[in-house]
Parts: sequence; C-alpha cells; structure tokens
Amino acid sequence: MMRVLYVSTEVYPALKTGGLADVNAALPQALTGMGVDVRLLLPGFPAFMHAAEHHGPAVSLGPAFGLGEVSVSRALLNGVPVYLVEAPQFYGRAGTPYGDAEGRDWPDNHLRFALLGWAAARFADGSVGGWRPDIVHGHDWHAGLAPAYLAARGVAGPGSVFTVHNLAFQGQFPGSVFPALGLPPDFFGVRGVEFHGMVNFVKAGLHYADRITTVSPTYAREIQTAEHGFGLDGLLSSRAGELSGILNGVDRAKWNPSDDEYIAARFDAVNFAGKAVCKAKLRAELGLSPESPGPLFGIVSRITQQKGLDLLLGAMPELIAAGGQLALLGSGDAAIAERFRAAALRHPRQLAVRLGYDEALAHRIIAAADVIAVPSRFEPCGLTQMYGMTYGALPLVRRVGGLADTVRDADAGAIAAGTATGFVFEEASASALSRALERVFALWREPATWSRLLGTAMRQDFGWTPSARRYVELYRELRPRT
Repeated sequence: MMRVLYVSTEVYPALKTGGLADVNAALPQALTGMGVDVRLLLPGFPAFMHAAEHHGPAVSLGPAFGLGEVSVSRALLNGVPVYLVEAPQFYGRAGTPYGDAEGRDWPDNHLRFALLGWAAARFADGSVGGWRPDIVHGHDWHAGLAPAYLAARGVAGPGSVFTVHNLAFQGQFPGSVFPALGLPPDFFGVRGVEFHGMVNFVKAGLHYADRITTVSPTYAREIQTAEHGFGLDGLLSSRAGELSGILNGVDRAKWNPSDDEYIAARFDAVNFAGKAVCKAKLRAELGLSPESPGPLFGIVSRITQQKGLDLLLGAMPELIAAGGQLALLGSGDAAIAERFRAAALRHPRQLAVRLGYDEALAHRIIAAADVIAVPSRFEPCGLTQMYGMTYGALPLVRRVGGLADTVRDADAGAIAAGTATGFVFEEASASALSRALERVFALWREPATWSRLLGTAMRQDFGWTPSARRYVELYRELRPRT
C-alpha cells in the first residue's frame, strides 16, 4: 500500500481561511478511497486539537527551534488519520493560523512553519510512531521547507511532492533568519532557499521537491512566464519536466444542491425548480428587490486585486442600469470593500454586501445566484466557478488559470453544440467585463437558451476521482515498486 504524508495547515470544517481547506478536506479522502494510506501532518492549532478525535499518545521529537520540547500525537480528523505537531508556544495562539486578530503576521512565522517542514522530515526513517511514508506531499509555502529538510538528510528517503496553490504567497523572510532554520549553510544560495537575499519557503519547495504540481493545467503553464511567475518563472521553466497541473475538484458530499442542508430548497440538473425558491429567500434575507428583472450575480471571494473585483466595480453602473442584482460575501482589501459598501448604500435594493466569511451564507448565495462572478486577474484553479456550475449559477470569468480549464464560453458555436457553461472574457479591464455583461443580459432575455446552458453547466463532473487518480500516478512514478 502506498503511504503518503500530506503536510498542510488548513482542513475544512475545523479550520478554513480559503479554498485550500476545502481541498485538504476532500483530496485525502479521495486518495484513501483509492487504497492510499494517507496521513495528514498539521500544526497543533487549537482548532485542530479540539476537532480531532481519538487522540493517541504523543511521540517526543525533542527540542527544536528554541522550544524545549516538541511532540507529535496521532488522532482522526474527518475520518482521516492525522499527526498533530504539538508546540503550544508556536501554535496555541488566538487569531488566524498566520497572524494575530488584527491581521498582522506573527513575527516568528519562519520558525512556526519551519517546524512543520522539519517534523515532516523526521518521518523519513520511521522514528515517529514506526510509520514511514513513501511520499511526503507538502502544500503551499507553509510546507515549503519539508523537501529541503528531506534533502538535507543526504540519504535515500521518501519521495517529495510540492503543490503550489497560489504562487503569489511565497513565505519570504529576511536572510538573517536562515541560521535559525538549521539547514546546511550551502542551502542559502541561488540553488537553494535564497531569493534576492531573502529566505523563500516556496522556492525551497520548488527547488528541492522531486515533483512539483499546481492546481490546474493552464496555471502550470502560466507560472512559467514573467507575467505570472512572481520572479520564480525561470526556476519553474527549468523544472518543466517535473511540473504538472492537476485540477482541483468539488467535494460533492459538501457541495451538492440535491441535499445541501444550508439552502432553502433542494434541486438538481433534472429538476431545478428549487433554485427559484433559493433566489427568493436570499433576496428577502438581504433586502434585495423581488421585482428586479435581471439576473442575480453572486460573489463569494477574498476581496483583493487578484480577484478582479475592482473591475466589477468599474462595470457596476451597467449591471445596475440593466436591472441586475449583486450579492457579495467576502473580506480582504479594505479600500475595495468600502467601495462596494458605498455602492450598496446607493442601491440597497440591487446590491447587498456582507463582509467576513459565513459558510452557510456562501452556500445560500451560490444556490440563489443566476451568475457567479470570478473576474480574476489570475486564478490558479478557483473552486467558486465549479461550485457555481454545480448549483446552476453560470460563471462569468476571465480566461486565466483554472477558470480557462473549467468554463466553456457561451459563444455561438458552443451554444449550438450544447457545450457552453458560462461567460469568458479576455482582458483585465472594466470595459471587457462590461462587454461580457452585455452578453449575459442578452442571453438572460432568451429563457430557453439560458435553461439549456444551466442544464449543461449542472451536468459537468468536477468530482475528485480523476484528480486523485493523477496524484496516485505521480506517487507511483516516484515509488514505482510500491
């Protein structure tokens, strides 16, 4: 049986700040269903310590990173075995996993997440509970040092895979912190963890991992370019033979309109009458007019420049004038959020804004929306557009990353062929988005065509099985005899 140590920092529902948590809840279970012995390695954040069940005895790893004692305990989370790195001085804090309640990064994050990678490497010889993985699979910058610590051992050990979920977040720290990481001195160099004089956790993962993956085929190509590579495009291009894009999936146990406990009425691709009930209930909940003639647009997103929501603000006059409505749930950039709040005050019956994150409201918005807007400047994969199609909300997206891989534009050919699933625009500008909105409203006025698109979108299969199979194939390439 293939043994995989899966290293990350978020798992839904115990702890979530973004889509990474959804992936970490679904992919390990899909891999387990294929006969892989997957065990998660997680920081001992309070949320995990409380949510995990059947805690076993802790195994001491001894002192590390200035801590007198670090230990690892085994438990179950979402039915999957997990190892929890117990270091209360690092992980037992209020706030987010990465910063305090005011959003400021913890100043010792380099040590907090170096510890995670170091602990992962300690499994290489079976000294942690007697279990030795064939593969150590790290996710995003927080686990970026795991391949480096494995490489520093200098002996044959588990294969390593590093997955980039968003290259914009790299885990960069002053070069002065390097000695505290306990890596060999020559690891701080161009062929190592150094990046313009800084320690870069993502670069460590990209350089030392045996294989690199990211979360969509198009994004795998994009990050090898200067536009999307955030300075690491050269390294990624040099490792193109070890880089692959594997699309994320939708966990149908949690995102399924036919049995979703959060929504007002159930529906599916055969009978979606319940969607109208969801729309009416959400309009009433948010104070939106029940008489507005246009489609209801939904946004469930981080509010950032990356997500392109400022582009939507630029096109908002056209959306409002055409009789559209918008329900937004998100948090992030205070200036962009304030512009949405101001617009909602001017148009309270057509625009509703809820800041923060509410899982149940996210489901209700997506179930009620006619269109799910994801106008991102870049988007590694995106889950919201897939959730939208599953719930009969046609995506309005830019042709980037995973959005390009999952949404088929409703041009004349695709409509005639019955393959259209949404609306795609090219340029990152308010004018391009406005032109796409014109097409949305034109098709909205053709109910029969809209219904056909709705049915096609809802029949798309974004389940995790094909993606999990790709990961298993990748693991076997590294451990062909397993």
